[in-house]
Amino acid sequence: MLNEYLLFLAQTVTLVFAVLFVLAAVVRMRQEGGVAPGRLQVRPLNGVFRQRAEALRRAGASSTWRGRLRRKLQRGSTDPGAVELPDKRVYILEFRGDIRARAVEGLREEISAIIAAARPGQDEVILRLESPGGAVPAYGLAASQLARLREAGIHLTVCVDRVAASGGYLMAVVGDRIVAAPFALIGSIGVVGSLPNFHRWLRNRDIDFEQHTAGAYKRTLTLFGENTEADRERFREDLAHIHEQFKGFLRRYRPQLDVETVATGEFWLAERALEAGLIDALQTSDDCIMAQREQAHLLEVDYRQREGWSQRLAVVTERLFGQRNAMERFGPGLE
Repeated sequence: MLNEYLLFLAQTVTLVFAVLFVLAAVVRMRQEGGVAPGRLQVRPLNGVFRQRAEALRRAGASSTWRGRLRRKLQRGSTDPGAVELPDKRVYILEFRGDIRARAVEGLREEISAIIAAARPGQDEVILRLESPGGAVPAYGLAASQLARLREAGIHLTVCVDRVAASGGYLMAVVGDRIVAAPFALIGSIGVVGSLPNFHRWLRNRDIDFEQHTAGAYKRTLTLFGENTEADRERFREDLAHIHEQFKGFLRRYRPQLDVETVATGEFWLAERALEAGLIDALQTSDDCIMAQREQAHLLEVDYRQREGWSQRLAVVTERLFGQRNAMERFGPGLE
């Protein structure tokens, strides 16, 4: 009787949780349906830098100096260390790339806003970039978004503090200038495509798999069918074609680069990357930004887009399984 009761209780609890989960999902989707797609946030940084510097100066100042400062503030001077800035504006963006370059959705909104507001030949953009690469279409789109700035006549500096490899470097190369911290990873100019095959496992269990296509190359390598050497050769040709397009993109934006020497799939620390011509200078993004604080208005631009529950679940799942496993699931990519 106890066993039967426990079984009944488990079934009841499972049913209740299933109903609650469905109801919560429905409510969530209805709520998200009415939410605005996102909001553009702009944060001036000059005042932030001056306030921090002033705080450090005040910490070591005498009480007499602090008294003079207090009286100056009371007379209406809100920032005694302020300097008159020229009319130039530097927009600061940040891109943290994952396997699918999901941040490109926010990047495109930020760039559209900057192009609408910036003055070609006068204003600039600094991009803090961090990405180990990912899917070809996603990073191709991200690089194309940055190319919009170049086409609009807006100078672009790309800063790499940790890593800009493969698809990440595909984005970085669009910049008029690339700077990187000394131990940042640069390069990995290559293409990889991989997927498991379960054909023998199915065959050993007497399970047939059928796949019909129209077109000789509609499908090459498959998960469940038997892959032939001709299929593999065609797949390798596709990867080689993507690699050639990758190298052509590099030649367009960095004609001084010896592409055949660097496009081997390996990566370099930034010091070696500088010698190879992959970057232009060794510098952290912080120094690059602070060097502009007396010559321009620094504006940090960030487009915040609310993610649905399905997107957040996908992010958590990808983090659990790791980026390399995700690459193997999604096929050809810039890694």
